[in-house]
Amino acid sequence: MAVKKNTASKAAKNGLKADKDKFEPSSYNEQQGNGGETHQQAGDDVATLTSAQGIPVADDQNTLRYGARGPALMEDFHFREKIFHFDHERIPERVVHARGYGAHGYFELTDSLQDVTRAAIFQNVGERTPAFVRFSTVAGSKGSFDVARDVRGFAVKLYTKEGNWDLVGNNIPVFFIQDAIKFPDMVHSVKPAPDRDFPQAQSAHDNFWDFISLSPESFHMIMWVMSDRGIPRSFRFMEGFGVHTFRFLDSNDRSTFVKFHWKPKQGLQSVVWNEAVKINGADPDFHRRDLWSAISSGDFPEWELGVQLFDEEFAEKFDFDVLDPTKLIPEELVPVRIVGRLVLDRVVDNFFAETEQVAFCTQNVPPGIDFSNDPLLQGRNFSYLDTQVKRLGSPNFTHIPINAPKCPMAHFQQDGHMAMHNPVGRANYEPNSWGAAGGPRENPKQGFRSFASEETGPKRRLRPESFSDHYSQSRQFYISQTPIEQKHIADAITFELSKVERPDIRSRVVSHLLHIDEDLATTVADGLGLPLPELAQGTQPTRTDLPPSDALSILKNGPKTFAGRKMGILATDGVDADLFNALIAALQAEKANYEVVAPKIGGITLSDGTKVPAQQKIDGGPSVLYDAVAILASKEGTKVLAGNPAAKDFLTDAFAHCKFIGYSAEACTLFKKAGLAEDVDKGCIKLGNKNDTNAFVKTCGALRFWQREKLD
Repeated sequence: MAVKKNTASKAAKNGLKADKDKFEPSSYNEQQGNGGETHQQAGDDVATLTSAQGIPVADDQNTLRYGARGPALMEDFHFREKIFHFDHERIPERVVHARGYGAHGYFELTDSLQDVTRAAIFQNVGERTPAFVRFSTVAGSKGSFDVARDVRGFAVKLYTKEGNWDLVGNNIPVFFIQDAIKFPDMVHSVKPAPDRDFPQAQSAHDNFWDFISLSPESFHMIMWVMSDRGIPRSFRFMEGFGVHTFRFLDSNDRSTFVKFHWKPKQGLQSVVWNEAVKINGADPDFHRRDLWSAISSGDFPEWELGVQLFDEEFAEKFDFDVLDPTKLIPEELVPVRIVGRLVLDRVVDNFFAETEQVAFCTQNVPPGIDFSNDPLLQGRNFSYLDTQVKRLGSPNFTHIPINAPKCPMAHFQQDGHMAMHNPVGRANYEPNSWGAAGGPRENPKQGFRSFASEETGPKRRLRPESFSDHYSQSRQFYISQTPIEQKHIADAITFELSKVERPDIRSRVVSHLLHIDEDLATTVADGLGLPLPELAQGTQPTRTDLPPSDALSILKNGPKTFAGRKMGILATDGVDADLFNALIAALQAEKANYEVVAPKIGGITLSDGTKVPAQQKIDGGPSVLYDAVAILASKEGTKVLAGNPAAKDFLTDAFAHCKFIGYSAEACTLFKKAGLAEDVDKGCIKLGNKNDTNAFVKTCGALRFWQREKLD
């Protein structure tokens, strides 16, 4: 071999990894082999490559063979081990929630709940509990795109002093079905059709809407998914819900019902449908990249944990059954009490080891928290445990570090594949007579105790009548939305049903919508060119006395700040340096992010000669990736942009998606070239000085200029 150069990364020193994203020139030797292949050789500060058995590897570029062109030899154990492991790298993906992304953090208690629960995590104000959170889509496979119209999983693993607590929720407080026995059917219907294996990560197809049209219990959930809640802007800007009713138990085993809420400190925000479609083309990893970038930059996502607490008396008098997972309790009836905060402050070290191998089980609750008789929750308690053995290959999935409790463990569970923590000593059973050497014993005082509920009635397969009102809360959700949000719901349902081939399915869906809102049903039917069908048969009439609830609207709970958001600055050579720097300063003061988008990835040169790097090239950084945009161009630069189709798309998409647009005086020409000269409105703001840029960034806190979207 001939020495070629000395360029290599200090990837490891004494076996320790360097900064993940930082390149450092270092000292390993790079040589060229007989066939021109690259050999990078370890040095004093670079670790030696070994096999999984720890045997040092001399050559990782060539298999062992007779001569240079002879047959490969089976004695090449390094090759066999490497290929053997590669062949078995993949594990089964989750049936649902396959595409997910996780991060580490902590939960901090801010308001003690010792009056209603003995759970240790809710006792001491200021105490922090380690946490891991996994966000996900539901329908798509692991390789699908992020901004699908879908429910988002919001699963939280809290490593408490009394064992792991898994609060396995969603970004929507209700669910499609009432009984877990329908879960396979619901999932099968939304997944790709078994004969053709498409569509992927989409609900706009016959099977899904056929199931929905025959399952009136699903329509409350449908209203949420078809709303902008189904296409969130970021994991950071969405709520989380425990969905089910749980119980708190105090030290005397007195019960209080509880529903859990995660409320984002940075407010709620979603995208619009046309924008979502284009985001998925421009960056299929949009949500993943957003979470990684925010945490890596120190902009730690934060949610408040809130609880709705109520007793048996309220549950009996409430208009709906608190055990029905397709219903919620309006916050106006039972206010959400904020008791803590969840902060995500660390990205994963290895995606597979942590995000992919994490195993959430709804049955994992510490003493002081218990289950209700919610039939969906009861089924999930089995399913979530059962699936881990198939996916992770062993009942010892709790030995994997991401799943292992951080509190002491002591039990007699033993053996099985990949056992890491078998009991030590002679006794592997209890009771035994070996005394202290005989291992752990039960603890009635500290141990988990179930609520002593009194249950009566014959053994039957029977849905309770109290579950039978499927439309009243669907209507309440719809009337709680702003006119813009209502339009988005109608547009979404119309779009989805336009992809359904069978007219009878479309008609059946609209017949259910008539129970919810006649104007909504009429709008959808008109959009489909469909005659208005007869009202679907319903078990109970829709209640029209339920009032709107502001908590159900995204736009009524927006952030009113641009902090944590991102602006795309389309800039050219020769742009006014003072104006450019003033905009950057205004964004930094608002704790907002930005990316410079330029005709060339090499960046731009300001009017004062300053070189500014670009984060995106114009055809790779469309405006759909940003919450607001600014177009800062010189006179010559405007001519360059005017001749670039991607630049015109940048502007027209931002305008169509109701984003705020700042622009320098020279950029006016681009509006004309894009056909928008007659449409410039108050959401398009001319920037000339520091005062303009400060005001523009403040204005962007509204996130969208919705007046631009016409209501029919």
